[in-house]
Amino acid sequence: MAVASAEVAHRAASDAELIAWVDEHDDVLGALPRAQLRQRGLIGRGTFILLFNAAGELCVHRRTLSKAVYPGYWDIAAGGMVAAGEGYAQSAERELAEELGIRDAVLRDHGRFFFDQPENRIWCAVFSAVSDAPLVLQPEEVLEARFMTLEAAQLDIRHKTYCPDSLVALDHYLANR
Repeated sequence: MAVASAEVAHRAASDAELIAWVDEHDDVLGALPRAQLRQRGLIGRGTFILLFNAAGELCVHRRTLSKAVYPGYWDIAAGGMVAAGEGYAQSAERELAEELGIRDAVLRDHGRFFFDQPENRIWCAVFSAVSDAPLVLQPEEVLEARFMTLEAAQLDIRHKTYCPDSLVALDHYLANR
């Protein structure tokens, strides 16, 4: 499947965004372009938002093929990197609105964890939200999305390729809800 030119442009702009650069203790060291954080193996901050509908179903989505990390993978959570000067909750609100079109949902904070893999070293903040508002997918980042029961999502994980960082976020959520 070909990558759309809008996705390519979005990826270039995304790689240039200034991201919060932190140390192993989540202390802010400064800000660097997203691509530099990955290339140099430095640590950034990220948010993961598990979106549920009123029936308790979890929104899962598939990432576009232009994503720098886990292209085309299924994802349990909306989210992304925390911009320079931005807090975790502010980033979560922004990412939920950008990726899924959900605004004004109440975010519940479920704490933090450190995820450490090559090209993806991040302090992660996990949030959940409930909304029945219609999804408005960001075409440069999300190919498709659907709601499913938590049990169905846990079965789906066994058969499809999901983002490993969001699977840790799901485990963190389940342990801290």
